[in-house]
Amino acid sequence: MIEKRDFYINGHWVAPAAPNDFEVIDPSTEAPCAVISLGDSADTNAAVAAAKAALPGWMATPVEERIALVEKLIEVYESRTEDLAQAMSSEMGAPINMARTQQAGAGSWHLRNFIDAAKEFSFESPLGDHAPNDRIIHEAVGVAALITPWNWPMNQVTLKVGAAAVAGCTMVLKPSEQSPLNAMIFAEMMDSAGFPAGVFNLVNGDGTGVGTQLSSHPDVDMVSFTGSTRAGTAISKAAADTLKKVHLELGGKGANVIFEDADEKAVKRGVLHMMNNTGQSCNAPSRMLVQKAIYDKAVEEAANVANKVEVGPASSEGRHIGPVVNELQWTKIQDLIQKGIDEGARLVAGGTGRPDGLNQGFYVKPTVFADVNNQMIVAREEIFGPVLSIIPFDTEEEAIEIANDTPYGLTNYVQTQDPARANRLARKLRAGMIEMNGKSRSAGSPFGGMKQSGNGREGGSWGIEDFLEVKAVGGWAEE
Repeated sequence: MIEKRDFYINGHWVAPAAPNDFEVIDPSTEAPCAVISLGDSADTNAAVAAAKAALPGWMATPVEERIALVEKLIEVYESRTEDLAQAMSSEMGAPINMARTQQAGAGSWHLRNFIDAAKEFSFESPLGDHAPNDRIIHEAVGVAALITPWNWPMNQVTLKVGAAAVAGCTMVLKPSEQSPLNAMIFAEMMDSAGFPAGVFNLVNGDGTGVGTQLSSHPDVDMVSFTGSTRAGTAISKAAADTLKKVHLELGGKGANVIFEDADEKAVKRGVLHMMNNTGQSCNAPSRMLVQKAIYDKAVEEAANVANKVEVGPASSEGRHIGPVVNELQWTKIQDLIQKGIDEGARLVAGGTGRPDGLNQGFYVKPTVFADVNNQMIVAREEIFGPVLSIIPFDTEEEAIEIANDTPYGLTNYVQTQDPARANRLARKLRAGMIEMNGKSRSAGSPFGGMKQSGNGREGGSWGIEDFLEVKAVGGWAEE
């Protein structure tokens, strides 16, 4: 079991103001893998004060120097990749091979993309040829509270820290208490990279404690949060009294629209994408909409693919999915699978209970429902587990209507060989991201959603912009 660590505040590891131990559970074994301290208001205040004190100096640091520190961070990050992978595998259940490649790999990927974006970003520029004495200055928002989830820990930490760092913001990171170990390793990396004291601070805590304290703190200028829509609503309310900027990346219920002319790998690709990370992704394609001409064949194939998905401990090498993060999530998923059965959806793979041979650990059977309609609970709620719902449709118009009939709007997917139809759907589907025929978004592409999937964007120049204020200057004098 990993020894308890303190908080990283103002360039030092410091003991919490009051002991409040929390056990981090390994979801593969249901046994504790670490004990951390949860912070209280004194810890939060200390971290915010350090960030506030460091802000003037960090804002005044030339952007080239801020970029150079992020470049140094990448060097340190790559030397600690295995440490990050082992931590994430034990604390949130990512299979170790996937933890090394996708989970840890996401962090260095995002940091590199921010460096590229920052080098091209115009932090100061003329308004236009018509106004030679007007300037537009992009200036750091200020002290940013970064609240990150357990499901893609390094992905979200680096999307926030990388953007905030090059923008000139100082930071207080509160990682999920379910997966805090990777964040503490990351704090060590920020220290090793040489970021000035107070620029980056870390306080562990839960949402109702440190999360709420940061969201309502008068000296926090911005909250960047990734997590559930319910928690995003609470953060918005807590932040309202101080009118701070709030960035939210929330849940999703992605539609994967498969037309009869889709490529032969479309169904398999959709099922495996849904099962990746044990279904614990906000952009998972959890509703598979299939045109009726190929519906029966698609259902059969989806069931066969899901039945071949292996489930096993996160510590085991290989291509399998691990457990879900904790008992609360496991119970929620079991209840929703049962509701799907009760509502009359046809269970074609998986179901309730643990997979055969796995009697301990929060393992879920890869599950597929067919004959789902869009009013069933399994089609409405974000299950956040390896559960796929297949919905039939007749026409393009019906597919668009079903896909958009959700409170969420994060990512939708389209599978068709008709370019004109693909482009029509790209314009008509109400989501922040659309992916076509298995082509994922490229480096620097913005990540974020519409409706109850949140606001703002992460990644590339859009991610940097979220941590900046726009200042308009008239009467600029050439020096």
